[in-house]
Amino acid sequence: MGKSDFLSPKAIANRIKSKGLQKLRWYCQMCQKQCRDENGFKCHCMSESHQRQLLLASENPQQFMDYFSEEFRNDFLELLRRRFGTKRVHNNIVYNEYISHREHIHMNATQWETLTDFTKWLGREGLCKVDETPKGWYIQYIDRDPETIRRQQEQERKKKQDLDDEEKTAKFIEQQVRRGLEGKELEKPVYTELNRENEEEKVAFNLNKGASTSIAASSKTSGLGPNALKMVEGAVKRKESAHSSGQSKEKKKKSALDEIMELEEEKKRTARRDYWLQPEIIVKIVTKKLGEKYHRKKAVVKEVIDKYTAVVKMIDSGDKLKLDQTHLETVIPAPGKKVMVLNGGYRGNEGILESINEKRFSATIVIDSGPLKGRRVEDILYEDISKLA
Repeated sequence: MGKSDFLSPKAIANRIKSKGLQKLRWYCQMCQKQCRDENGFKCHCMSESHQRQLLLASENPQQFMDYFSEEFRNDFLELLRRRFGTKRVHNNIVYNEYISHREHIHMNATQWETLTDFTKWLGREGLCKVDETPKGWYIQYIDRDPETIRRQQEQERKKKQDLDDEEKTAKFIEQQVRRGLEGKELEKPVYTELNRENEEEKVAFNLNKGASTSIAASSKTSGLGPNALKMVEGAVKRKESAHSSGQSKEKKKKSALDEIMELEEEKKRTARRDYWLQPEIIVKIVTKKLGEKYHRKKAVVKEVIDKYTAVVKMIDSGDKLKLDQTHLETVIPAPGKKVMVLNGGYRGNEGILESINEKRFSATIVIDSGPLKGRRVEDILYEDISKLA
């Protein structure tokens, strides 16, 4: 077997060494050749091909620098767009991932001396949103793709159309109400001056218009005495007082009920939070980053950290993991099993699952703990309840 054989140990070792990244000090950007050691780099600099490439570069050095700068910028932005999208990310994370590719353009061959200068240039050119923090520079890609802009415009047009439909509906309802009120004339009270013709005559106020007119007519037409008139007035007053007291009680009852309902609705609206984790509930892992071993597997929440993070214990294997709530979802048990309310006005209460509405993605439960024990709650969303361990 000869020394230059493809399967010789030396040839195999050379191929293994050439696969990984080498030192930047032994890389020639003009020839785009990576040398493995100082001796190889020295021999390359003395070679005829390197000298010829230097002569070409010396004729127009700015052209070569502009070419390398443009290639570096395009590759860097393509990686940022494809890998991170429009998320805010540290510039050093993107750069480390960029230089992991063996054939990348090195920054020392571009017009930017440091990564910070390149980041500031991206901000000045409007290619990225950049901001400086105590931890370093962060960049956020600005997507100017025509397809993305068209999609955003389509969404804005749809929102505007929905608002226009709501305004048209409100105007239509207002016109219907106005038409209904046109045929009815509102009765306006008539105010008259109080005149007392006889000083000895007693003045009596009657709030019931029909009763007052009937009494006045009867007093004029009939020849009854003053005692009969007093009896009639007393009966009318008693009837009016009983009627008014009944109305006031009914109004009080209605107003109290309305107030309770408003408080309940306000409680339900204000009680919703953007975190829902609770200890001792069963959840399902939905992230694929942990591999198929944990994907779609159930676990029990053992501890909640900072409201949004949980330490869970796998049911089948017993492994403990620390996960964010975005990587978990609730578990809906069979009817008759215990659940815990995770969000809304009944947050923290335990209950019994009564039924499941698959069409509306909701369930009906009966509260089984606390002062609201026995209350039946309908149309509670799947993500607001979870099975108890």
